[in-house]
Amino acid sequence: MGRAVVLPLLLASISMGVPVAAGQDARAAVEAFVARVPAVRVSDLIIDQNLTLYHPGGRGPSSVGEQRMFFKLPQHQRLEQTVEGQREVQITVGDRVWVRRADGTVSEIPAAGPVRVLTHLLVPVKRLAADLLAEWRARGVRDDVSHAVRLGGRTIVVIGARAGDRDVPAVWLDADYGVVRIVTRERLPNGARLLDLTLSEHRPLIGGLYFP
Repeated sequence: MGRAVVLPLLLASISMGVPVAAGQDARAAVEAFVARVPAVRVSDLIIDQNLTLYHPGGRGPSSVGEQRMFFKLPQHQRLEQTVEGQREVQITVGDRVWVRRADGTVSEIPAAGPVRVLTHLLVPVKRLAADLLAEWRARGVRDDVSHAVRLGGRTIVVIGARAGDRDVPAVWLDADYGVVRIVTRERLPNGARLLDLTLSEHRPLIGGLYFP
């Protein structure tokens, strides 16, 4: 199985080592995070960020660019990005995505898994832990398996993978920042791929909510 890695923002180095608390309860970790932001209300959001695309083999960056994302929560998203001088605009409504390419052509494209859940990952407000776990299960993430690791000096609960597991669907959850990484298997036009979406450089947004 091939592997495609998408890194919207550069991630601090990961220190795996020995799990610091193997067997952590996934549901308890998600419930604790959701309980921190019950009163936060976000309806509109604009994100400016740098984009780095990596070679599938992990040999290093292949392309760099800029993105601007407009969210009208919970179902609408507009993505404007310029990579290597080529501008592209994507419009997302629910699970449907349309793209206008640099040559002016417009077409509907399949939405990769991390794209479909991006809004819920970034702004998981007014949601129950059971809702998040159900969505992750639908993406192949097991909620009966978890362990803890250290990442950038912080403890992260990895839901869906045991210590040492590689190339399996998993959600990496920080108690304060929320989801910092999600790995899913997706069927793309060039075949089945493991997509790895990593979020970093979290900053306070509103209330108890942080944003990458």
